[in-house]
Amino acid sequence: MLNNLIEMFSYDFLVRAVIVGVLISLCASLLGISLVLKRYSMLGDGLSHVGFGALSVATVLNLAPLAVCIPVVVLTAFLLLRLSESSKIKGDAAVALISSSSLAIGVTVISLNGVNTDLSNYLFGSILAVSKDDLVLSVVLTVIVLILFLIFYNTIFAITFDETFSSATGVKTNFFNMLLAALTAVTVVLGMRMVGALLISSLIIFPALTSMRVCKSFKAVTIFSACMSVAAFFTGIMISYEYSTPTGASIVIVNIILFVVFALFAFLRVYIKKKREK
Repeated sequence: MLNNLIEMFSYDFLVRAVIVGVLISLCASLLGISLVLKRYSMLGDGLSHVGFGALSVATVLNLAPLAVCIPVVVLTAFLLLRLSESSKIKGDAAVALISSSSLAIGVTVISLNGVNTDLSNYLFGSILAVSKDDLVLSVVLTVIVLILFLIFYNTIFAITFDETFSSATGVKTNFFNMLLAALTAVTVVLGMRMVGALLISSLIIFPALTSMRVCKSFKAVTIFSACMSVAAFFTGIMISYEYSTPTGASIVIVNIILFVVFALFAFLRVYIKKKREK
């Protein structure tokens, strides 16, 4: 295992992919906690479909994929927030409506123009597709997310659990909601290169759900989720390198296994506690 690890890090593209993957996993896990608790866990899945549709159009028009995709996905995130807050189309219905429409556009564009390597990489993920631009954007994104959580931790905690009360006490809840949505959108777009549009939402959902099985406080969930996400990524990419399995799928399967293990652990802990009380 150690020899394989040394060998893996001898390739520049793999080193770049690992750095980007760690940073994206960290951002996705931190942002995912608020999304899951606020019942917006499917936002990442919806935005990934929008991203795929935007990438399909950008590729056909010979435009820079990220230059088109990031603004479109960020604006879509804002639109989904507005729809869920003020429209008759609420939450999951709004996500389903926009994501399915975007996916339909992407599939139609592909059927008319054919699937190329770039689109395939964005759809299913590929560590070979991670570029230096992705690395720079990932570093910037991670710095912003970490600063947000370190400086505004109490505010994020407040708007996550009681947005109405937070707004009444003077907190700019709309601003923070839009900021979280924008950061999630960028995380999704950058993560699509590595994991693929079909699986990127799992990096947002699984670490948060897993940590909630064993942790009770918001701070503990935040720290455990970040550690769990990074560990799952490392394990997944090592499995992918060792057995030549798809990188994105390997990472997601590790997250699934961790969720099942900790869910069983939580169940056994409650069961033993009840037994002792009797």
